[in-house]
Amino acid sequence: MKKVNIFLIGLLVLGLSSCKDFLDVKPSNSGDSGIAIQTPADAQVMINGIMRNMTSSDYYGRNFMLYGDAKGGDFTILSRGRGQDGLYTFDHAAASGSYSGFWSQLYYSVLQTNNLLASIAKLEATGASGFASAKGQALTSRALMYFDLVRLYGKSYDDDKSSFGVPNITTVLDASAQPLRATVEQNYTQILSDLKAAAPLLSKTKSNGYLNYYGNMAIQARVYLYMKDYPNALKAAEEIINSGNVYTLYTNANWVDSWKSQFGSESIFELGIFPTENDLTTASLGFYHRRKGHGASTVLGWFTTSDDFLARLNQDPADVRWGVMSYDETVTVPVNNRFGALYKYSGNTALLGDGKATSTAVNIKVIRLSEIYLIAAEAALPTDPGKAAGYLNAIRKRAPNLAPATAGTVTLDIILDERSKELVGEGQRFFDMIRLNKTITFNDELGNVTIPTRTKSIDRTFYKTRLPISQGEINANPGLKAQQNQGY
Repeated sequence: MKKVNIFLIGLLVLGLSSCKDFLDVKPSNSGDSGIAIQTPADAQVMINGIMRNMTSSDYYGRNFMLYGDAKGGDFTILSRGRGQDGLYTFDHAAASGSYSGFWSQLYYSVLQTNNLLASIAKLEATGASGFASAKGQALTSRALMYFDLVRLYGKSYDDDKSSFGVPNITTVLDASAQPLRATVEQNYTQILSDLKAAAPLLSKTKSNGYLNYYGNMAIQARVYLYMKDYPNALKAAEEIINSGNVYTLYTNANWVDSWKSQFGSESIFELGIFPTENDLTTASLGFYHRRKGHGASTVLGWFTTSDDFLARLNQDPADVRWGVMSYDETVTVPVNNRFGALYKYSGNTALLGDGKATSTAVNIKVIRLSEIYLIAAEAALPTDPGKAAGYLNAIRKRAPNLAPATAGTVTLDIILDERSKELVGEGQRFFDMIRLNKTITFNDELGNVTIPTRTKSIDRTFYKTRLPISQGEINANPGLKAQQNQGY
């Protein structure tokens, strides 16, 4: 009997979800989305479910965000064994520490979008209308999921785009299907195809908690930047920047407080976290960033920012971004000492959250306008350093005592440093360093931890910069054994 592929289980249980507010559609106990989805309102309920799944602890709710900072050198650990330190130590193998939750959670969500898109196609074939928004959101969501998957499991686009990426699944498959890995280039082709098909279907008005036209453009800007297609990255970024007053940058005066409010003026794509629905409480992202014991004995001090990151931030002690930092557990007397604990996802250093009942139910800011300016700066740099400096300075001024960059002083490293300072805790640093083939150096000595599973410095030639395909997935789909990432 042929084994059923693990990530295809989502296809069978889609209609059996227990999350009433988001996933239940009458008849809610049916796996046939062709029956469950009859109206645009039904389709939007399924979009709600897809958005909720993105807040899983195995995705944007925690681990994917931790991945970028812990592996990228902006975070370090003070002790081993507190939890999720395998991200920092690169303690990965196919049979243990594989972080297979990324694969299973993202493919489950991909399969939800495929079900929804298939249902919409059937309804539209009969003359039904009104599904454009849901279709555009589903396609954009799928593109983002595949972009994240190929970054986890594949090489950088400019490293070896003919190497293995992840399986491209865009249709509803039979449960016995065992799809194999596509190439990195094929993944990126599919990602862009989805984004371009979705864009004209989406609204250009701000859409709190959902993906709109500008969210699609923001993902396009990211994707093109990773491909080093700088003209298209700049074009997409500038469409958002020049969109009028749909999104505006936070001023220095309101940057810190933006973290204790929901759906601010910079939030292009922000996922809602609600106390009674998807609050991870003691397993939340905010808990993993705080210093040990702050607010609860269950806060274990999982991660703190590294000396290198703090040195970058300390280029200007008046940098407004110090406002979301507080002293960490290395400090015995909290006066003028190491401020390594990050409080973006606690709302602020007083644990006020973002206006909800708990300080752990803080929305996840997936894409902010600040990032778009920094994408524009990097994309403009090769051909127009003056323009690059202008976009960089829009963010650099958050450190008011730093001299503005000019066409003669702006460099890729300055832009990369600014990305680190602005986007710390938002899951970007590792992917930035890998796509640009930079060396990552880890602050192991802060906690005096011994790391036998990697060296102190790595670059993208280190095989563990890509996750392994888990042994469980290979057992279910034996064809993946020959496609395992090299070294595992």
